[in-house]
Amino acid sequence: MKFGKPSLSIAAQIALLERRGMIVPDRTKAEHYLRHVSYYRLRAYWLPFETPAAGEGDHLFKPGTSIDHALDLYLFDRKLRLLVMDAIERIEVSLRGGWAYHLAMKYGPHGYLEPSIYDRPDRYAKAFAGLIEEIERSTDTFIVHYKGKYDDPAQPPIWMTSEVMSLGQLSKWLGNLKLRADRQAIAKPYGLDEKVLVSLAHHLTYVRNICAHHGRLWNKQFTVTMTVPNSPGSLKLAMNPGSQRKLYNTLAALGYLIGIVAPGSEWRRHLVELIDACPAVDTAAMGFPNAWRTLAAWR
Repeated sequence: MKFGKPSLSIAAQIALLERRGMIVPDRTKAEHYLRHVSYYRLRAYWLPFETPAAGEGDHLFKPGTSIDHALDLYLFDRKLRLLVMDAIERIEVSLRGGWAYHLAMKYGPHGYLEPSIYDRPDRYAKAFAGLIEEIERSTDTFIVHYKGKYDDPAQPPIWMTSEVMSLGQLSKWLGNLKLRADRQAIAKPYGLDEKVLVSLAHHLTYVRNICAHHGRLWNKQFTVTMTVPNSPGSLKLAMNPGSQRKLYNTLAALGYLIGIVAPGSEWRRHLVELIDACPAVDTAAMGFPNAWRTLAAWR
């Protein structure tokens, strides 16, 4: 099939939305968002208000749908991404430090570079090559200082390299450790089994990339999921096993981990307040269970 859709001016975009049944109460506001956010990006936020198309015709909007409904969802999603990024940042920093500390104490400052402590040589080689690229690209003072003063070993100690390592790289180094005892020691401060922690690190890398590229998050169907933990009990009870591809379990895990890495944080309260401030949000589309507000994790 040949693509045949024409390019539309902002005025024509508004006319199309109105023809399909959308209410545009403030034309100036609509023009602003269509210009600075774009029709295509906003389209993801008015999809929940559409009705099925008849044949080859355009989708119509449910009666009473306003462009403000879509804009409210867009702004909610933006604030949600910032909140999720805040939590992932704190957890990433903690996980870097825990990984570096355990391996430094057990294998020495440069023992993390020993191929024999990893399970898959091919994965080690790929991770090592990626790490070298990050180190060579880094202009951090501590990396520049090490490279200018030392040449044996050529690479910095683990507590330095962990600072230039992305969460995605870290999840690969962690997951490829040969000994379960090493992975378990790193997971212990979080009260998680090592398989859950490795899975979660991989999943949070995926979620972080969505946020970093300003992607739609609130009702996303994830392709990279996390393992639902059997313990600790507080986290298991907060999870929704029936919605593993939706955001809710991620939020529950983030709330649990924030309680460990940032005691006293009001992150969970901020999340609940954000949801309450946007009536257009369908929490079921995010994977929230019906009685989620009664769970201890959110009270």
